[in-house]
Parts: sequence; C-alpha cells; structure tokens
Amino acid sequence: MKKNTILLLSFILISLSCQTKEDEVEMKVEEVPFHWNAATIYFLLTDRFNNGDETNDTNFDRTEKTGVLRGFEGGDLKGITQKIKDGYFTDLGVNAIWLTPIVEQIHGGTNEGTGKTYAYHGYWTKDWTSLDPNFGTKADLKELVDTAHEFDIRILLDAVVNHIGPVTEKDEIWPEDWVRVSPTCTYENFETTVSCTLVDNLPDILTESDAAVKLPPALIEKWKNEGRYKEEVASLNAFFKETGYPKAPRFYIMKWLSDYITDFGIDGYRVDTVKHTEAYVWQEFKEICDRAFAQWKEENPEKAVDHQDFYLLGEVYNYAISNLKAYDYGDRQVNYFDDAFNSLINFELKWNALQQDYESHFSKYASVLENELNGYGIVNYMSSHDDGKPFDPKRLKNKEAANRLLLSPGTAQIYYGDESARLLEIEETEGDATLRSFMNWEELDSIPEKQKVLSYWQKLGKFRAQHPSVGAGKHQQIQEEPYVFSRIFQDDDYQDQVIVALDYTENEKNIDVSSIFKNGDLLFDAISEKQVKVVNGKISFSSSSETVLLEKLQY
Repeated sequence: MKKNTILLLSFILISLSCQTKEDEVEMKVEEVPFHWNAATIYFLLTDRFNNGDETNDTNFDRTEKTGVLRGFEGGDLKGITQKIKDGYFTDLGVNAIWLTPIVEQIHGGTNEGTGKTYAYHGYWTKDWTSLDPNFGTKADLKELVDTAHEFDIRILLDAVVNHIGPVTEKDEIWPEDWVRVSPTCTYENFETTVSCTLVDNLPDILTESDAAVKLPPALIEKWKNEGRYKEEVASLNAFFKETGYPKAPRFYIMKWLSDYITDFGIDGYRVDTVKHTEAYVWQEFKEICDRAFAQWKEENPEKAVDHQDFYLLGEVYNYAISNLKAYDYGDRQVNYFDDAFNSLINFELKWNALQQDYESHFSKYASVLENELNGYGIVNYMSSHDDGKPFDPKRLKNKEAANRLLLSPGTAQIYYGDESARLLEIEETEGDATLRSFMNWEELDSIPEKQKVLSYWQKLGKFRAQHPSVGAGKHQQIQEEPYVFSRIFQDDDYQDQVIVALDYTENEKNIDVSSIFKNGDLLFDAISEKQVKVVNGKISFSSSSETVLLEKLQY
C-alpha cells in the first residue's frame, strides 16, 4: 500500500467522554477513490521552493547582478523531494504537485526594467531534451517522481509549446521556418492572439505549419558538443516513422515533451499559453501524451499511482467557469475541452470571493460542474505566479482564502506560500517578480501566527483529501446563517457525505444534520477534533472555531 493512501480511520478506538471500555469499537478501513475535481494541486516555482543541493545553484556563468527576485535563488528538484519525504505535502492534503518548467533554459539573460532577468521561472526554453542543471538532473527527476508516487502524489510538469526563450548574447535565434519574431500580439481577435509573439523578443513557434523542417543548427551544435547528437536524431527518426507525423516544429516539441512521460512516468502536463496556439494542436498533443502514458504504464505496471488517464490542464488566460466550454476571442469561440484538456484553470474564483457570498459561489460551481462541464473540470486558485491581482496580497484574509479555495467545488490549486501567508508584495520588485519570493520556511519556524495559518490550511486540506464529496460532490445549503451546507459524492459502491459550517460566531454549535446523518451516528469535527453523537437529528458541542467540518465515523 502507498505511504499516503488515505484511510478514513484504521483500527482506532473511539470513545465519547461518557463511554467505558465496553463501549470501545473497532473502526473500518476504507480507501478513498481519487477524482481530479476533488484533488488538491500544489503549484510551486521550482527555483523558489526549497534548496536541496547548493552545488547546482550557479550554471552557465549566470552571475551578473539582476533586478530584485529576477535571478536564480537555488530551489531545485532535490528540495521538493525532501519535502515530500518530510510529509509536508501529505500534511496539507496535497495529492498532486505542479512544477514550473524544468527543461534547460537560455544561458543568457534579458535586460528589462531595473536589472537583468535570468530564466529562473522556467518559461524560456533553450533545449526541451535536457534539464536545466540549476533545477537538477534526470536522476533527480526520477527520484522525485518515484518518491511522489510512493506517497500517492501525482506529478505535473509544465509544457511550453508555443515559444522558445528570448534571443540573448548567449542564445541564438532559431531558423525562420521554426519561429516568427513579429508581429507582437494585440489580442483583438483570434488571429492577433495566435499568429504573433506574446511580447517582443519571445520567438513564437510556427505551430500552424505542417512543413518538414531540419533541426536548428544551434541545437545540432549543442548536442554534438554534448556527445548525444546521433542518439537524439535516432530517437526522433523512430518517433516520426512510428507516428507518421510530418517533421513540423510542433511535433518535434511534442515528441520531446512526451519523453518525460515514457522516461519518468509523470502523471500530467499543465500547458502554458494555450490560447496562443491553434486549438487542434492540443488535440494532437493529447493523442501523443496518451500514447506515451499507455506505453509507460505497460512497461511499469507496479509504479502507476492508479488507473487514471494522463491529465492535461490548460492555461487559457482569463478563462472563467462562467465561460462554460467556450472561450470567446471576439470573432471566434473555441472549446478547448473538445478532445484536448481535462481541465482548464479558472481565473474567476478570486472575483467570486470578493463579490459573492459563499452560497452563491459554491452552488454555482457545483451546478456547472454537474451539468455544463460534466466529465470535465476546472482548477481554482486564489493567487499564482503571473496574476498581478491576487485575492489577498497582504495575507490579511487567510482563513477566508482557505475556505474559498479548499471548500470550493472543483480542483484546488494552492500556490506555494498560500498556506504559510507568504507575502505577495515585495519592495523594489517589478511586475511578476513580486509574486515569486522564496518560500518562507524561516517564518514558519519562528512566527506563531504563520504556524496557525498553516495549521488551519492543513486541517481543511486533509479533510478535502479524505472526502471527495468536498470537491466533486453534490452541494446543498442546509442553513443560511450561520452558513451550513452538505456535500454528497457517489462513485459506484463508494459514497461519501460531509457537512460544513462556516462563520460560526457562537462557541456552542447546534447544527441540524438530519438531511445527511441518522440518529445515533457518531460524527467527528475535523477542526476541533471532537466526537459527537446525532440526537433528534442534531448535534451539539462546544468549539471556539468559526468552522466546523463534520464526517461520519465508520465502525
């Protein structure tokens, strides 16, 4: 059994304050099924989370002074693996980790604003076939994926298909049959969003082209210097012969990305800048990824976490759950769920949190996921690496942020530091850099208030992980004030139901649970860690917390 297979309770003795030895009961063991809409994804910048190997902190002579938070800070794959082994993610209820891109980045840097910027974020690719040594080695990646799977945690890498890194004094432009360098996108319609460069000096891959192209000379020279040119070419030739795809730019990149599936068994890709590429490209990518994942599972049947298919999560910037399946470019609507993505990132949640009460927010999400988006999903977030208007940049509303995110229907995406109140406003930074400070481990070790924040997120996170009904169940309001609701999840013979109360101002909790639980049922509040029996359809107990998370104890 995996180390983090979540069990409701395992042979523990339950006793109320009035119980005697004769009342002790043996608890049932029940494994919880995994469902992506009920999942909690932890999103981190590989360079900014944890430094597990200080010997790889500087490479390719990236030593020039940079702008504030615009250089490499030391985080790496070994640091993430260390935190998996420490149980940090398990304690938070996390069952998937999304890493920013770890492929080799441009060696030089750009000069923007107040200083130089290196590719610490991972989105400026130089070579898809290599890992950047600042992040680690392929042996490090193998250990990370294998360790994560032992803990029932899935690994999502970040796929960049539509652009390479900027041209610098150390990084050449690729041939014109591979990339365009103009015009710059104006985002007025589909054409001016897709057939253009995102920003100046970010060469755009000609993903629309089916013309066969040769490898870029810079890549050929690099591979020859590294002694692996023949090996890489042979692998490419085998791929194109087997699949029948033309040797067009996008298929080279898709092949290189699919190698991380067949070689390491990653469980999914979060795909960057989806709307800046033709929609059919993602249908092709899904086909290639599915094929690679099936091959890996066949070759490694003992290593798979479960029987889930490969997971594709799309970043269609500004997509919202209110869009349902259609993203509107003004002159064209595109359905990115169609034979492509399992889920899209939902950019709406923070606005719901700012403008709507809990019930309006939760009931809408549950209804859309049960109806218009049935069979698909959304990934909710409160802050991220490139959203300049996070829900709570000063970290003044940590409990509400946790409630809104972890109790919302749909997949939850914790951005590293959400759970530790890592500040998102850093002095002297420019642009996105202010969102990307190093994980505040020292504060967690020394500041009690930060520890309290983490403790609350952990309790909600574990409750969510133990109960798929929270993210993937049917929602029903029970009481308006204090706000109480139920969630029910059914999957074949497995059923899960919970009741949640929020913003309870009184210490004495009196909650009608008769719509879900029966008289005599023994319930457990995951916040106060108190047990209580249902009497006359209600439960009553004392707790100083504003939140109640009720589950039934199985025995």
